[in-house]
Amino acid sequence: MKSDIEISRDAKLMPVTELADQLGLQTEHVEPYGHYKAKISLAAGKDLAHKPDGRMVLVTATTPTPFGEGKTVNTIGITMGLNKIGRNAISCIRQPSMGPVFGIKGGAAGGGYAQVVPMEDFNLHLTGDIHAITSAHNLGSAALDTRVFHEEREGYEAFEQRTGLKALRIDPARIVWRRVVDHNDRALRQITVGQKTCGASTNENGIPRPEGFDITVASELMAILALATSLQDMRARFGKVIMAYNHDGEPVTAEDLQVAGAMAAIMKEAIKPTLMQNLEGGACFVHAGPFANIAHGNSSIVADQLALKLADYVVTEAGFGSDMGLEKYCNIKVRAGGKSPDVVALVCSLRGLKSHSGDFQVVAGRKLDRGMIDPNLPALEKGISNLRFHINNVKKYGLPCVVAINRFPEDTLDELGWLLEKAKELGADGAAISEGFAHGGEGCMAVANEIERVCNAQKPYFQYLYNCEDTITTKLNDLVVKGYGGSKVVISEQAKAQIAELEAKGYDHLPVCMAKTQLSISHDPNLKGEPTGFEVPVREVRLSAGAGFVYALCGSVMTMPGLGSLPGYMQIDIDEDGNIINLS
Repeated sequence: MKSDIEISRDAKLMPVTELADQLGLQTEHVEPYGHYKAKISLAAGKDLAHKPDGRMVLVTATTPTPFGEGKTVNTIGITMGLNKIGRNAISCIRQPSMGPVFGIKGGAAGGGYAQVVPMEDFNLHLTGDIHAITSAHNLGSAALDTRVFHEEREGYEAFEQRTGLKALRIDPARIVWRRVVDHNDRALRQITVGQKTCGASTNENGIPRPEGFDITVASELMAILALATSLQDMRARFGKVIMAYNHDGEPVTAEDLQVAGAMAAIMKEAIKPTLMQNLEGGACFVHAGPFANIAHGNSSIVADQLALKLADYVVTEAGFGSDMGLEKYCNIKVRAGGKSPDVVALVCSLRGLKSHSGDFQVVAGRKLDRGMIDPNLPALEKGISNLRFHINNVKKYGLPCVVAINRFPEDTLDELGWLLEKAKELGADGAAISEGFAHGGEGCMAVANEIERVCNAQKPYFQYLYNCEDTITTKLNDLVVKGYGGSKVVISEQAKAQIAELEAKGYDHLPVCMAKTQLSISHDPNLKGEPTGFEVPVREVRLSAGAGFVYALCGSVMTMPGLGSLPGYMQIDIDEDGNIINLS
């Protein structure tokens, strides 16, 4: 079989203007970026406001392995499958960060014959949204350090007299706005800025202080981009972003620094979703890319709203397993955007479930153990508990669940048949084998038919997992006990003090976002299957006031990934004709 990039490059693509016309978008709302991608003006949504909404299909998965189990393949494949059975379907997915692209994961455009194309454009730069976030975020950092420098150098009174501005009296020890870059770079996690130039008599480089970088997709601006409902909403949220605290412990916002407007100006075009296509000519909106650990891990509300007016079905993907992206979709995104899913497609695979038996050590960059690939019913029976958890997890939110079994070439019909029946025994409302990777839309027609059947037969009775009016500690405990099946949350003394401060300042009503490993339902990546009785340690609690949630850092989760010893960028190059090679 051809590689992903070869399949993408061989595809006959429709000009994006023709695709937009088929969708019913007005020419004035379509802004082409080359031949095969375009920004869509938010004004298009106003023209379509009279149309009824389509159905929302949320694609999630069992707990992932480092290799991925085909969630994006199924998001695109199910969209193709729905179109194959005569329904108008559109995908809404996140833009990938270049950190994972050049690290281990590779691209995020799907794979095989269920891809968004051109995949090089999708994975590298696209229409520049992530670069815009990097620039806007770091402008905020520059504004912050500049203000500290001038106020501290001149003194507060002299600064006020010279500038006419009120001194913000920022405490350099309480600056919380870290810089960002869209690469995995562990060396930037902890640095020092403002160091004096060697030999200089005075320090013109700022106030020396500890600093660090996060990956751009962990920026609060990225979370805001995905949760904003309009350009004006995005601008207002930027103004609420807390960048530091003053010497009295009061927050200093981007609005206080008078930088929020400029940050919004940089992001003016980024608020517009990007229109692309899949290999079978179906539409896909690509927009936003919040990190599913630190943020909510879902594509944008504005893309969803636009697609729902244009299609019978909108297929969107939530990051990582259902304990991560689906939980955050339901408890954070639905509260911001108001649209709950009509049905959930839960992706699993034989190899993924075998990995949850605990019999194998799965390490990124190493070949899979043959025991995960070859027929191994004992391992499958042990690992099935992970599927049970995720089916039950979907049901906690009152949502119908269709299990999509992502088929790999080595999978046997016996094991696939056993898993189909087992999924239904465990409470799935439907189940089917997905072969989108090998056969595109035709390979996902069975899943598409199950999704439509379940949608027609069942109406969701959506419910949140916790009450936002409860205390932050209560909500965190609810996530651990009700959401993960653990025994309780254990909060560090530092986190307790942070929670007390947030609640005293009136932020206790916000939803919570648990930043934990994606490799286990728990906080510990070594706990496979369906662990129970575990305690989740919260070491730190931070506020995303503009995005509108409080997030808790658990275990050793990082906001800046690192690269392995054999990163993916070693294979990526260009050929003599300038074509990118080995991007997958």
